[in-house]
Amino acid sequence: MKRGTLLKPTISLAESPESIARELAKLQACVDQPLFTRSSANPILSRTHWPYPINSVFNPAAVLLPDGDTLLLCRVEDRSGLSHLCAARSRNGIDAWRIDPQPTLKANPLDYPEEIWGIEDPRITYVPELDRYAVAYTSFARGGPGVSLALTKDFRNFERFGVIMSPEDKDAALLPRRIGGRWALIHRPVTTLGAHMWISYSPDLRHWGSHKIVLEARRGGWWDANKIGLCSPPIETAKGWLMIYHGVRQTASGNIYRLGLALFDLESPDRCLQRGDSWMFGPEAPYERGGDVNDVVFPCGQTIGADGDTINLYYGAADSSIALATGSIRCLLAWLDSNSSSTHITSR
Repeated sequence: MKRGTLLKPTISLAESPESIARELAKLQACVDQPLFTRSSANPILSRTHWPYPINSVFNPAAVLLPDGDTLLLCRVEDRSGLSHLCAARSRNGIDAWRIDPQPTLKANPLDYPEEIWGIEDPRITYVPELDRYAVAYTSFARGGPGVSLALTKDFRNFERFGVIMSPEDKDAALLPRRIGGRWALIHRPVTTLGAHMWISYSPDLRHWGSHKIVLEARRGGWWDANKIGLCSPPIETAKGWLMIYHGVRQTASGNIYRLGLALFDLESPDRCLQRGDSWMFGPEAPYERGGDVNDVVFPCGQTIGADGDTINLYYGAADSSIALATGSIRCLLAWLDSNSSSTHITSR
């Protein structure tokens, strides 16, 4: 699928009754079956693959390059405990990864003091208007995590904007096109209101305002009652911006990070159209249940197949390795239709 191309509607009225019936049967199967299938090669990347000594690799951004390669911009934690970003490339997005021999994007605390404790958890958005990839990442310093931004064309050279959302803030991604003439950023500040997802707008990628909550962490016993945040960048579909987000459930033995779905209006992305009531992907495999941080699945990127429907979701597993799961965007949308209610879009 070309970058920025909308997915076609699920069912066309011009189709025959037989083909419509087959499509409806497929969508019902989507609702009844797991939405993502884990790769048999998992974990696809771990510290044993790295060309220099590290502690762990996880939480990768992902993009399909024009030459067909899949690029993962991985969070790499070194043995000092600080993180940097390193690129890995693969022809099939599964194995035979070619990893940069040195960090691709390192913290630069001399020029950017907000990075004194490292940089983490990138999200990549290709921006056609700029012909650049926008990398939103977390910069970490004494004041806590903040959102920083850089632009690149080749993942070799980066134009750094510095911090654009001050601490405490993270889980950010830029939308690929302007909304009403302004750039839009999804992010997750922590305020006196709680750990909710917000959207902010900018005329130039440097000055941000018009901040608004778009999705709240629910209250009470819900799977996403503690805090929520954006996972991979929102996917533009004909029905709206499809968002995979993480929710954190606090238990007696620690936190559990699981994934949910929400859908937002294409031209008013601060308006939530649908929100799944239940989580749809959670830690089950041994490499997700045990690691530096147990019970975590945390995607920061995905690629979309040539059919415009297949989604390859790349995620950090237990803050220790990188794994891959494959699903269908049509199935995600069908699942939302069957597993959402307007009652819990927010929890005000």
